[in-house]
Amino acid sequence: MKKSSTIFLQIVIVLIGIVALAIMIRFPLTEGRAVNLDLFHIYADPFLVYGYLVSIAFFVALYQAFKLLGLIGQNKVFSLSSVKALRTIKYCAIILSVSIVMAALYIRISCCTVAEVDGGDDPAGFIAVSIVATLISIVVATAAGVFEKLLQKAVDIKSENDLTV
Repeated sequence: MKKSSTIFLQIVIVLIGIVALAIMIRFPLTEGRAVNLDLFHIYADPFLVYGYLVSIAFFVALYQAFKLLGLIGQNKVFSLSSVKALRTIKYCAIILSVSIVMAALYIRISCCTVAEVDGGDDPAGFIAVSIVATLISIVVATAAGVFEKLLQKAVDIKSENDLTV
């Protein structure tokens, strides 16, 4: 892979991280029920805190993808560092998918009980977005797992060939 391609992809990953961080900072200030709240009460919302904690896995996965592209740019793709980066990306994607499902279940259970009592919000939109995000996380975890196994086999073959020479 050309050096310019890996640098371009690293820039894309940095931009994804910046956009995600900007959304995480700006969205709670404009969200419907938090418009009239002060900053402390907006960011003390337990569901928002949960979202910020879960986003750590997302940013770790982005960092590992950035690091993996750096290894590819240095022609060190067949190394244990690459395998470890892919393994970390896989685990982060699994954590994200489980966390998103837990949040969707919480919203489904809490909104339905509130909606029956006082006509609260319908959680269908959030659950639809959660399903899509969960499927994306599962695809990323599966792809990272497959690439991890292939790369591990390649690293093992390379190390065997290095020993025999």
